[in-house]
This record gives sequence, C-alpha cells and structure tokens, in this order.
Amino acid sequence: MKSRSMKIIALLIVLTGILIFGHSPGFCYDMQFTDGTGKEIRLTKKPERIVSLVPSVTEMLFALGAQDWVKGITYHTTRPWYAAQKTLVGGFSFPSPAAIEALEPDLVFYDPFQLQALSSVLSRDILLVHAKTQTLQDSLDTLLLLGNLVEKQDNARQLVSEIKADLDWVAAKINKASLSSKRVIRLMGREQIMTPGSDSFQNHIISLAGGIAPDFGTGAVVPVSKDQWIGFNPQVIYGCGSDRKAADRFFSLPGWKEVDAVKNNRIYYFPCDLTCRASIHSGRFVKRLFATIHSSSLADENTLLQKNQVTQINPLGTDVSYVQAAAVKQSRIHDFINKSLVIRLDRPMSVLSTLEGFKDGVMAIGNHYIPPETWILVHDQGLDTLKNQVFDVLGLAPDTTAFLFTGANMDHLRVAQERFKEIAVTVFATAGVDGNAMRTSRDSGGFYEPGTINLIVMTNHRLTPRAMTRAMITATEGKTAALLDLDIRSSYEQGRYRATGTGTDNILVVEGQGPAVLDNAGGHTKLGELIGKAVHRAVTEAVKNQNGITPDRNIFQRLEKREIFLHELLSEDLPCQCHISENMLIQKVETLLLDPLYQGFMATALAVSDDYDKGLVKNLDTFDIMCRETAILIAGVPLQTWQPFITSQEVPRVIAMALDALFNGAAGQGGPL
Repeated sequence: MKSRSMKIIALLIVLTGILIFGHSPGFCYDMQFTDGTGKEIRLTKKPERIVSLVPSVTEMLFALGAQDWVKGITYHTTRPWYAAQKTLVGGFSFPSPAAIEALEPDLVFYDPFQLQALSSVLSRDILLVHAKTQTLQDSLDTLLLLGNLVEKQDNARQLVSEIKADLDWVAAKINKASLSSKRVIRLMGREQIMTPGSDSFQNHIISLAGGIAPDFGTGAVVPVSKDQWIGFNPQVIYGCGSDRKAADRFFSLPGWKEVDAVKNNRIYYFPCDLTCRASIHSGRFVKRLFATIHSSSLADENTLLQKNQVTQINPLGTDVSYVQAAAVKQSRIHDFINKSLVIRLDRPMSVLSTLEGFKDGVMAIGNHYIPPETWILVHDQGLDTLKNQVFDVLGLAPDTTAFLFTGANMDHLRVAQERFKEIAVTVFATAGVDGNAMRTSRDSGGFYEPGTINLIVMTNHRLTPRAMTRAMITATEGKTAALLDLDIRSSYEQGRYRATGTGTDNILVVEGQGPAVLDNAGGHTKLGELIGKAVHRAVTEAVKNQNGITPDRNIFQRLEKREIFLHELLSEDLPCQCHISENMLIQKVETLLLDPLYQGFMATALAVSDDYDKGLVKNLDTFDIMCRETAILIAGVPLQTWQPFITSQEVPRVIAMALDALFNGAAGQGGPL
C-alpha cells in the first residue's frame, strides 16, 4: 500500500512538471514546430548554443532572458550592453560561416537572404531555422515560439501582451480624439528616394499609428518617382540613420521640396532598431509614431484616456544623512508614462543648478524623464508648462523644488558613491549619447531640448557657494573624461570628432550638511577627486545601460559612429582587375575584422586618425609602412600594385589608408594584385 502511494505521488510530480514546463523536467526535451520556410523541425535536445544572424530574433532572445543561450550574433545588435560580450560572426549581409562553425552551435537562426551562402559551407549537423519577422503578426508568433524553445513561456506571453496593449492604446486614442489620418511615408534610399512596399510591416505600422501609407508596389523596398512623390504629397516623413542622405540630396530640388511635409518641416528620424525591425519594440514604436503624426492633439485634455497621476513608487536607498526619502515615481501625463527621481530633503537647502542658478529654501530635488513620445509637445509648449504639470502630479511646490529634465530613461539611472576617510560624494546620473553628442568648439548650436546627461551631486559635508560652483567644473570634467574614455563621437560632422558632452547636459549641486564646511572642490582637492571619480563611474554605467555602449564594443560599431559603412565605401567599378565581386571583397574585409589582429590594426588607425586630425601627428610615413605590411600579411604574397579603393573625401585620411590596406590585402589573396 505504501509503495502504491509513493508511485502515485511520483506520477503527480511528473504530471505537474509536464503541465508547467511543457515536457517532463529532467527526462526529455521534445519540441516540434514549422519554421518560416514551412520546414518541419523537431528538437529532442535543448538548444543551448544558439547563433542568431537576424537582429530582430536576437532582440527577442535577449528580451526573453535567454542571453546565456546565445553564443554568436551579428554586429547590428548593440543593445542591451551585454551584446558586446557575445562573439561576432559578421554582419547580416555577410555572416562568416567559419566564425559560426567555430562556436559549434546546435541551432542557427537565419534569414532566407543568407541561405545560399550558409547552406553550402556550414556543417550538415548544424540546424538552420528561419524565424519569420516580416510582419507584426510574424513577430508575435515568433516571440511565442522562441519562448517555448528556450523555456521562457511566461516571459514571451508577457512581452506579447505588452505589445498588444500598446497597439490597443493607440487605437483607443485615435478613436477618442476622432483623428483624421495623415499621409505618411517611410523615407529610404541614398542615390534615389525609396520606400517599403505596401505589404511591408513598416506600412502596417503607419496604418496602426493613424497614418495613410503610399501604395507604390509590393516588396521590401520600392523606388519612388518624382510624380509618385508629388501625387502622394506626404504630410509626415520619417526615416532613420543615413536616410538623411537621401533627404539632403533631394529635398531642395524642384518637385521633391514642394510637398507638405518638407514645406512644414515635418521630417523626423528615429533609431533604426525601431524603424527597421518587427520585434519587441514594435508596439512602442507605433505609439511614438502616432505621437509624432498627431502631436497637436496630445495636449487636449478631452482626449485623455486616463487622468494624470502617479501610478507607481519605487523607493531608492541612499545613505546621505540629510535625505528624508528618495524614490523613482512613475506617473501618467498626457496618457504617456513619465518617470521621476524625487529626493526629499530633511531641511531647506540651497542648490546650484544649470537650469535655475542658485536657489534657496529647496526641500525637494530630482530628475524627470520625458518620454520621447512627448518631446514634440514639450518643444511646442515650453519647459515651464511641463514643469508645472510634473510638479502638480508629484505634489511638489515649485518654489521649494529644483528639478532637472531628461530624455534618458530613469530605468537607466545610476548612482555612484566615492569615499575617503570622512568625506563621501554621491552622484545620481542619467545619460544618453546617441542623438546629440557633440564636440564643444567644433559643433554649432541652434536648438534646445531637455538634458541628456544629467548629474545630481551630493556630499556629506556643507559646501560654500564657491565650492558648489567649483564642483560644477569638476563634475563637467569627470563627465567629459567618461565620454572620451568611451570614444563617444559627435553626432555631427560624420562623427569625426570625439564628443565632450551632448549640448543639453545639466548639473545640480546640493549645498549639503555635515560636520565641516568645505570651500574648494577643485581637482587638486580630495573632494574634487571624489566628485570626478563618482561622476565618471556614474556616467559610464548610465551610458552603458541607456545606449549599450561599453569600452569593449566592436570595431564595426566604432566605424559606424564615424558614419563609415563598408557596404557603402566601394563603387560598382572596382579600381583593380581583381576578378572578384564588390560583395565578395566586402565579405572578405568583414571577415578580416572578426580577427583580433586586424581589429587591433583598425583600432590603432582610429586612434592615429584622431591625433592626426588634431595636428598631434604630422607625418604618416610610418603608418603607411604599417598599412602596406598589413596588406601583404593578409594577401600572403607580395603586392605588385597598390589600389586606392577608398576614394570618398568624407572618410578621414588615416582611416582611408587603413581600409585601403584591408581591401588591397583581401583583393590580393591568392596571387599578385
């Protein structure tokens, strides 16, 4: 009888495991599904070594919490920050079969575009799976499939639910406001204007966001004639990245400039990982595009779905003695989620802020995140209107409150503290450098938007006005040092210069309280040293979490920040009789840059280029010898000629020399060039 009871209990445990996990835990893994090509696939072993060649799929795997399963990715995936720790296997267009095989994957996610190159080289025991993301519904289905595959079903269902909730929200806003659709086109192209086909997910997104997309044919990308452009007469135009080149080329020309969007300056650019992928951010992008298309309706209180209010409070621990309470408060303003760092002081204090100067009697300080959906609204209404709305929702008195405002998400807030004996400095930092990083003394200004790198500096001693003012300089130097150490590039002048800030940075220094009064915060003082170190660490961590930028990011991303893309460098008529196609040559060079030896060579060129541009390096003869020896090393044979592959004047001279070395070496492999 006892034996029978034990068997029943054991059976119940197994059945419970099957219900929860979808298969018998510890016994077997058995999953069957149909991939995007219609191929029936059965897995009897958990795929613990995955290579993803499709950025949208990589995003999904990371969002599901399956990053430990992913061993290899393409260089197009830059976020989250731990993407930099994954092994690169090339780019989307030219993944390296050798690099993939070296990882010994048991599953590779691919796009049919890549199949011909992969299937003929990869070992037959590596499973190739096409996970479709051509439409929004494809992406939702794939997300659920991946959740089952990596045993993260609950996470997958939650992500799908969040995407659908965003889409429902937009539909409800359009209905509540009785909005009329506007003509919207997704700008693409370089030498000519192009746009996604009518059957693309981009045009579906436009429709969901309250826009009317053009119908110029089907397919991933279709050309747009001037007559089609004028006939459609877009009211809103949006693109990403280097799509600006098409705008710069065409929007000053007759016909192209005579459309509503160009005349009214309604041209917008978004991050490419939002515009170009049907993935985990699709719902969020539909909301952002809706807010861009219909920005004029956002301030109308009659269209609100819910009232403005605080919706969530997350306490934040701090050991600063005069802080009564600290928290990140989530609020709903204009139906969009805002987030605020709120630090309440236990007594009135003076603060020094780059937004308000010196302010006395302050009882609360903070940093408020403005969601990108409302940036246009804030620009139109002004910062004072936003401040009043935020303070009203948070229950703060404007006269006794000092806030900073930022476009960097408060989820990526970082706190750093440095101590020496009895002195302690605490820094709260938010930082984003993707859109408007700039080089002071090189770049020009012309607009204002909320701060991108915001710093709050607090000490456990009381600072004199002199020390507070000097702390501003020290904190600024610490911030700039962090940007230089990360090789953050200016967003202007093709990223030629290293950034010193974002042009919208703000700092708030608190007077503080403590056992002593400090009168100096310069770099030679211990207080200044602690401020500099705390700021440097906080900014570095905030940039890592906001933008996914780390000191070890790959060479392709560093080139991209300088607006150098290998596939755009060569003309169709190669300057050599290489007996090799342009695409094959680019693939060879991309594969070379997966090798640490040539990564180091290219990184050296980037460093020399910066010093050459500043006039610190005068003579490049030694570097030229290095380039030619590198090319011979790549080719494996002496080179009879040296061809100028990089002819664009926009590529800095030193970088062009290094790239010429790679292309000459790759073209010369197997025989004299």
